[in-house]
Amino acid sequence: MYKPKKLQPGDTIATISLSWGGPGTFPQRYEVGKQQLQKEFDLKVIETPHALRDAAWLHKNPKARAEDLMNAFADPSVKAIIATIGGDDSIRILPYIDLELIRSNPKIFMGYSDTTITHMACFKADLVSFYGPTIMAEFAENGGIFPYVIDSIRKSLFSSKKAGIIQPCTNGWTVETLEWGNPENQNRKRKLNPSTGWKFLQGNGLHQGRLIGGCLDVFEFLRGTTYWPDLTSWENAILFLETSEDAPPPSALKYALRSYASMGILKKLSGILFGRPGGNISQDCFKEYDEVLKLVVTEEEGLSDLPIITHMDFGHTAPMFILPYGVKAEIDCNTQQFKILENAVID
Repeated sequence: MYKPKKLQPGDTIATISLSWGGPGTFPQRYEVGKQQLQKEFDLKVIETPHALRDAAWLHKNPKARAEDLMNAFADPSVKAIIATIGGDDSIRILPYIDLELIRSNPKIFMGYSDTTITHMACFKADLVSFYGPTIMAEFAENGGIFPYVIDSIRKSLFSSKKAGIIQPCTNGWTVETLEWGNPENQNRKRKLNPSTGWKFLQGNGLHQGRLIGGCLDVFEFLRGTTYWPDLTSWENAILFLETSEDAPPPSALKYALRSYASMGILKKLSGILFGRPGGNISQDCFKEYDEVLKLVVTEEEGLSDLPIITHMDFGHTAPMFILPYGVKAEIDCNTQQFKILENAVID
């Protein structure tokens, strides 16, 4: 796969609204994210032409959203593209995507949630992209960007060295919602839950594979389209999944996994990573997702040696680490470690 060039201080970053018009709805929140990103990493942040449009206009104009993306990839002055926020309808931009343009202009693209759609377009174009922070969530974090996020950004986007061992966040995690429309909340830090580490649900030995996945809710939108990876793409892959703030029930994961099994995908995998579930659910419910994974993968498919790590720090809880698509990673069940084995960006 093509790897983009690493970021350096002074580089220009373009923000883009590929789905929901978050910046047009909460402009103050967007501005905080922009300023905190610029200050922490010494970057120049600009907006694509329609990034700040209101939500209703963006909904009616998927072609304009796609044009923003294509123009940002084509602009040599733009070194990276970062989603402002997620949403639920970026799949509508796919008819207007030029894969050859993306392939010919490799650069960093980052976001998560509904941005899974664009990541899979980048994957189809053979470009490494980054499942990670957005402007209005992680970069606009109340009271400042989490150090765990800052560290992951620097290792993943500013360095051409391999990220190596990814450690669980030990300083706590949160899914608390503070109203973005209330400016007083911006300096009020969200409450953190104690960190209990990641859970190595099953598996034996050492397993390596290339990373592919995204938000489960959105990933399912792509099945049956030309953007769904072909069966060869799943050979020895490590599948990463997480759930959105809509908190889909464990049964949604069960049905998806059964579909992947029937497609021959699960038997090809080298491992599964599952992010800490998003949404307003109790921690007691986390075990239900674990039980579903064991039910389908182990009991129904007999894949008892396939490594599965759950409760991981990516997706719709904060803070999060970055997962680069198409890059080789490793699950070591003996030492209970997860590693990224190669660089995701180049000099």
